[in-house]
Amino acid sequence: MAEQPRLYNIFIPDENLQDLQQRLSLTKFATQLESAEQDPWDFGTPVKEVQRLIEYWKDGFDWRKAEAKLNELPQYRTSIEVDGFGSLDIHYVHQINTKKNAIPLLFSHGWPGSFIEVTKLLPMLKGDDHSPAFHVVAPSLPNFGFSSGVTQRGFGLAQYAEVLHKLMIKLGYDQYVTQGGDWGFWITRTIGLLYPEHCRASHINMVLAKPPKFINNPWTALQHALLPYNGREKAGRERTEWFNREGFGYNQLQSTKPQTIGTALADSPVALLAWIYEKLHDWTDSYAWTDDEILTWISIYWFSTAGPAASVRIYYEAFHAEVVKGTSYKDLIAYVPRVKLAIAHLPREISVIPCSWATGLGPVVQQNEHPRGGHFAAWEVPEFIVHDLRAMFSKNGPCYGIVPDKNGY
Repeated sequence: MAEQPRLYNIFIPDENLQDLQQRLSLTKFATQLESAEQDPWDFGTPVKEVQRLIEYWKDGFDWRKAEAKLNELPQYRTSIEVDGFGSLDIHYVHQINTKKNAIPLLFSHGWPGSFIEVTKLLPMLKGDDHSPAFHVVAPSLPNFGFSSGVTQRGFGLAQYAEVLHKLMIKLGYDQYVTQGGDWGFWITRTIGLLYPEHCRASHINMVLAKPPKFINNPWTALQHALLPYNGREKAGRERTEWFNREGFGYNQLQSTKPQTIGTALADSPVALLAWIYEKLHDWTDSYAWTDDEILTWISIYWFSTAGPAASVRIYYEAFHAEVVKGTSYKDLIAYVPRVKLAIAHLPREISVIPCSWATGLGPVVQQNEHPRGGHFAAWEVPEFIVHDLRAMFSKNGPCYGIVPDKNGY
């Protein structure tokens, strides 16, 4: 008999908290280049910001309070067998909906995010007389949060997709829809490629695509060639070019030498904070992070089951793993044919593209251009993600009734 999911509460042992306190008390801070002309963030996370947060992490932040808040979420763990990798213990949030015709929604986070990103979506996805209801499943990816880590080489996108798909099947959701950004973009697209008879539709909020080609879509390619970019598209290209020029270094390191940065992240909570906080600042749309939000976010990495070094290996493995059904990592931004696709365009995402480019990703049924928001959309602007999902699956929506009402936990 297969192991049944079991309720899970986060509890970090006191000795782990004491170890963190000791490491924080021995912090040696870096020096800071000073320039009246430049924003101190241009150099990375400013030393003054690191000092302030480390002092609060050490003397003011209450992990037990944050832990209790996280434990209000309906959390579970269960074992998932992965071909060639044995059994992994997977942690996930599962909000079960009692409403008829509730749609199973698989939410996939990325790096440096976690399952916590689904938190603000949950109350808005319960549904009512005017909006669709969802069963929501939000796993900690393997190597992240409170799921098992993997130390065997070759755990790439196909394996991440396999874990999430098998979790949905184990929960009784033979057909489901997905939502994702960052690595959730890549993983949910891999799910759509490998399991199209189960994954019926996807919504994404990080959009990577290439300009349309005449050989594939001549009319769209002609429009792209002849028409100038509009204001949103110009600003989006500038944002993307800035990221590729000034913000992409972490990706090159993590996709080529993850163990190097992993050593710093595993040993030093200060390195972990500076490494991740830079992204929380630079990749959002002036989001007003509180210190408690930042430290809860980063503490999930520090206290993660596999340790913070494990999470960055997804970059290397995705680039170096074998192709998926003849499709390479980079080919996943090409057309995935059998899964209906909806897209949220956000102005401060790390990749902002014209709508015409996105049409090459698959059978696009909905595109919405939102007035604000960045990379962590479910956390920054959850109302826009919910708006898109409601429009997508409501009556008269392009994906209404796409999942038969025969799923169940």
